[in-house]
Amino acid sequence: MGSVKVSQLTKEFSGVLALKNVSLDIKEGEFFALLGPSGCGKTTTMRCIAGFEQPTSGIIQLGETEVNHIPPNRRNCGMVFQSYALFPHMNVFDNVAYSLNIKQLNASNLVAKLPVYLRLLNRKLGNYPKYIEQKVMEILEYVELDQYAMRLTSELSGGQQQRVALARSLLMEPAVLLMDEPLSNLDQKLRHSMRNTIRRIQQDLGITTIFVTHDQEEAMSMADRVAVMDSGEVKQIGTPIELYSRPSTPFIANFVGTSNVLKGSVIGQENGFSIIKGKGFILKSTNHADQTEVNLIVRPENIKAFKPGTINEDKLTNIIDGTVLVSTYLGSIVRYDIKVDEYQLVVDTTFVPGEAILTEGEKVQLSIDPERVLII
Repeated sequence: MGSVKVSQLTKEFSGVLALKNVSLDIKEGEFFALLGPSGCGKTTTMRCIAGFEQPTSGIIQLGETEVNHIPPNRRNCGMVFQSYALFPHMNVFDNVAYSLNIKQLNASNLVAKLPVYLRLLNRKLGNYPKYIEQKVMEILEYVELDQYAMRLTSELSGGQQQRVALARSLLMEPAVLLMDEPLSNLDQKLRHSMRNTIRRIQQDLGITTIFVTHDQEEAMSMADRVAVMDSGEVKQIGTPIELYSRPSTPFIANFVGTSNVLKGSVIGQENGFSIIKGKGFILKSTNHADQTEVNLIVRPENIKAFKPGTINEDKLTNIIDGTVLVSTYLGSIVRYDIKVDEYQLVVDTTFVPGEAILTEGEKVQLSIDPERVLII
């Protein structure tokens, strides 16, 4: 039941296409990320899977079951919202147990529903059965919140609130866990910690997880595979390594990490290399293209910068002259913005203590390994 298949999904809002023929095939137990800028359609895709939005066309399957006309509460999906959607007047235990209360209301007869209504009205009016108390405390212990069970959620930190929302979804033992930018409200250090926590829990439970984010670092560090979306369409699906090393378009190259995109023309072949000429450069690449006019993708860490006269031209290839515009010290690396003709290239070099950092206006020579020049 844990697999998810989306076929030719289209969603229209007031004549505007929010999704255009989106197709996904997510394996059972996979951690799958939907990555893209704001407004690209990733949250709409998730809401369609959850049942909160009705597709204009297309098919959504959970396992072997088509769920287009099944209401959200019958789809066996757990949802963690960006805002967490916690009840501030309830303590942690009641927030987590709430999902079991709702499940019992949906399944029980009127007599069995009475104690649930009493619990929801006032904890003192209706006690939890022992099996619910045990189950809630087990999941709270799993997310390391058992000692906060009686504390109001409004008294918790952002990371703790996020874990409460996660525990509430996991308590339902869903076939699919949906997470809509759950880390966007946390500071950088806490986001890093929660990424590790979520990934650990997902791997421990083996639960199929779909994670929506606009943060490429989150997607790359957590997901087994990533779908990059833009303007309501899926542009490329692959592992983080595949997306980074073999982006299919300049958009993906720029969105998944930082890239230098150069336009050029293939002017010939030499000893297995493609020769590409553009404004301010002639580069060799081990990649090949069928077309003449191409885009070259070069990652900042794959460019080496040298002071003029220090480069060994017999050992290095793809030498380009440039001028330093800005140098930025970032701790372990120094990032340079370097002007090459009409281009402004980003170059990342390892910082070595004691070595001088290139300064603004300084002339430099750049070298790029032909294997690192990607043609698309």
